[in-house]
Amino acid sequence: MTRVLVVDDEPQILRALAINLRARGYEVTTAGDGAEALAAVGAQPPDVVVLDLGLPDMDGVAVIEGLRDWSKVPILVLSGRSDSADKVDALDAGADDYVTKPFGMDELLARLRAMVRRNAPDDPEESAVAFGDAVVDLAAKRVTVAGVEVRLTPTEWHLLEVLVRRPGRLLSQKQLLTEVWGPGYETAQGNLRLYMAQLRRKLEPDPARPRYFRNEPGMGYRFEP
Repeated sequence: MTRVLVVDDEPQILRALAINLRARGYEVTTAGDGAEALAAVGAQPPDVVVLDLGLPDMDGVAVIEGLRDWSKVPILVLSGRSDSADKVDALDAGADDYVTKPFGMDELLARLRAMVRRNAPDDPEESAVAFGDAVVDLAAKRVTVAGVEVRLTPTEWHLLEVLVRRPGRLLSQKQLLTEVWGPGYETAQGNLRLYMAQLRRKLEPDPARPRYFRNEPGMGYRFEP
């Protein structure tokens, strides 16, 4: 049974989420503030944390940073803030995804299922990722579209690999720039836009209307297989 820790200072939301998640077979524990959340993860590590950013004792981003010092538990952020910068800060701190309040229960459950799937133990036999007519062979570092090999530059390959290894996860621009280009490139959004356009042109059926490499304006990019 998947264990979920729900962290929110609003009792109504905690109760509603706990009822809905338990009804769908999840084991649920709750916390009303950041200190309680950190203690709960230490006492009984959950499979997923659902975390509100607006907590009474500490900012949700500080909770994420505290967890990331010693835990890789997937974190789904609940945000009632309209400023995308707060969500970007949460992603850069180590959150895996976010849902904006008010949210639909179906969306939240879909995000949870995706996070659980992404964090299941890897199958060493599965080294290829397929989407549309494209196949990305991670072990051989080879890409084909409709059976024809596609040549990628080293930077294009690195960017593609980072995205396809985290299907469904929203990666902030800063995360992608740091992982692909390295420290000092955190603000080089032009590089990222250029190389994303090149990947779409080579791998998307219709680069002008991308299906697999999705942009969330002001936030980052998501690979949706």
